[in-house]
Amino acid sequence: MANNTNKKLKHHRNQDSDDGNPEVWATIDKSFKQVQSVLDRNRMLIQQVNENHQSKIHDNMVKNVALIQELNGNISKVVSLYSGLSSNFSTAFQQQHSNEHPKEG
Repeated sequence: MANNTNKKLKHHRNQDSDDGNPEVWATIDKSFKQVQSVLDRNRMLIQQVNENHQSKIHDNMVKNVALIQELNGNISKVVSLYSGLSSNFSTAFQQQHSNEHPKEG
């Protein structure tokens, strides 16, 4: 999913040369890649938790505690990354608007 978003962002940038600060867009691209990496890790963790649970082996069930704690931490990371993305999008669009409509004074 993030790959499609990255492609759309890059496509948009290629269409319009006055699209704001390239550093902001680079940060947004990086954030999407980080989010996708964490989500991929969570998918793997969830699969492992399910396998451990289905095995009904005591040691595997004990391992699930740490796996679930990592999942919880990763969810917090994703929330933080999305918060940063929101801020970066806001900055990018404010800069674009300022470039298109400079204040007269």
